[in-house]
Amino acid sequence: MIRIWKSLVLACIISVFLLACGSGERVSKEVFEEVNKNMEVKRLTEAEILQEAMIWGDSITIEAQNQLISALTQAISENGTASAIEFCNVQALPILGEVSEKYEVEIRRVSNRYRNPKDQPFEEEEMLLDAYEYNAENGLESDPNIQKINSGETYLYTKAIVIPSAFCLSCHGEIGKDIDSETESKINEFYPEDKAKGHKVGDLRGMWSLKIPKSSVVKRM
Repeated sequence: MIRIWKSLVLACIISVFLLACGSGERVSKEVFEEVNKNMEVKRLTEAEILQEAMIWGDSITIEAQNQLISALTQAISENGTASAIEFCNVQALPILGEVSEKYEVEIRRVSNRYRNPKDQPFEEEEMLLDAYEYNAENGLESDPNIQKINSGETYLYTKAIVIPSAFCLSCHGEIGKDIDSETESKINEFYPEDKAKGHKVGDLRGMWSLKIPKSSVVKRM
């Protein structure tokens, strides 16, 4: 149970009312009732906080994905498919960094079939990513997940990333079929350890990993 005590603020407000009224006047019952109503203690259950963290995590990852897709689409329309590789190398992480800073969270994309080695899973992400991979291999649904880490002071929100359309295969599909020679050359140039080719529409690409401080969730409620 989380308790946000506002008694000090209440005391200050009452004092202001008393001073304003003067020593010979009384504060009306209605005023006291309104102050108490506005400043009453708010109690949040762990389940309510978790639910809010889940909703917030979904909203933030959708915003991050939309920003990436929008910027990537613009880069391709202006300079061709091969330019997407250089764009991701230079701009993808800074875009996610901006989202992280905006909401004071830590957001990243994680995959065992990574293109950028920085997207390899951390220890606390490995089992969750394995679970998403197991579900994908066995035709099971993968719902977003939330876990407590750091002694319960941080929530780890994760959500599967799936190849949504043929548009993505121009960089993540099969060489010679989906990926042209110019794009392949760029991949080899920027990502010599690349493991992110050979996908089909509907394949699991990896997962979103979002670390949310519990205190930040409580402030929103």
